[in-house]
Amino acid sequence: MKRLTLAASIACTMFGIGFSSCGNASDSSEHDTDSVATVLPSKIAEVKTLKLTPKMFSHETVSNGKVSAHDFADLSFASSDAVIDRIMVKNGQHVRKGQPIASLDKFKLENTLTQNLNDLETARLELADVLIGQGYDPEKPGEVPAEVMKLARLRSGLDKAETVLQQTRRELEDATLTAPFDGVVANLFQKVHNRPDNSQPFCRIVASGGMDVEFKILESELSVIRQGDRVTVTSFSTGETSEGTVSEINPVVNDDGLVTVRASVKGSGLFDGMNVKVSVKRDLENALVVPKSAVVLRTGKQVVFVHSNGKALWNYVTTGLENMNEYIITDGLTEGMEVIYDGNVNLAHESPVTVVDDKH
Repeated sequence: MKRLTLAASIACTMFGIGFSSCGNASDSSEHDTDSVATVLPSKIAEVKTLKLTPKMFSHETVSNGKVSAHDFADLSFASSDAVIDRIMVKNGQHVRKGQPIASLDKFKLENTLTQNLNDLETARLELADVLIGQGYDPEKPGEVPAEVMKLARLRSGLDKAETVLQQTRRELEDATLTAPFDGVVANLFQKVHNRPDNSQPFCRIVASGGMDVEFKILESELSVIRQGDRVTVTSFSTGETSEGTVSEINPVVNDDGLVTVRASVKGSGLFDGMNVKVSVKRDLENALVVPKSAVVLRTGKQVVFVHSNGKALWNYVTTGLENMNEYIITDGLTEGMEVIYDGNVNLAHESPVTVVDDKH
């Protein structure tokens, strides 16, 4: 028995080089774990920062809008008694002020005009007879008293003949439609040899001066849109862009919290009724601006980390206007702070950090 005890003692002595005790292995394991945790250093996050200073902020408001003609005229024939004789233009054709658009058959009106001219001549002869009968020389109308001349014209039918002739001449003029200004022909669908359908305009002339675009903005965006702000309009169908300026802001907020805005736009690629994307750009001075990557969420609130003495300190912030890449900070940060904009996703308050790309 003594031999076994001695052998065990020798074994423990020989192999005890790697063990602190042969009799308590669990205590040794717990001690080693604590030692490792103490020795391994905490990982320091690498971040990028920028110094917060007031700067120019380019704000962009994007909305959907509809194009309408700035000036247009719907043309119609005054009468539908005659058929359409000629149509001289087509849809999409550019026309000049006074250029003929279409005309009615004038045969009946021209005959009427001839008859009116004959009636006028007959009335003039009758006037001469009336004046002679009253002792006046019809060749010297200036010597005839005004009241006598007025009564003589009435009795001779001259006033009526002149009125009828004037009306016929006006109808002849109206039998030809002409462009009231330079523009483009639109909505021309009627055909020759048919009576004009006066329940709708014969055609529309859209003025060449430009187009209007109507769109809506949020009530909260009123503070950043002014008359004269530059506007870019992009057609959804063609992709073409046109430039313009804000011309009107309706001072009424509708039930949906929206405000109607109108812009004047120049561009040959826009059609009346076209759907477009509207971008209104405006520069705001002296704004505290951070990249969108600098703003993270903690417990559902917006937070920006700032670097101070090797640590990341979080600050609850309030953001205002935004564009594609940046926010305006309206509360929570002050000028001069060193904002962390990269490497901040997994940071906690007072996390140790090291700056690898400082943009002071």
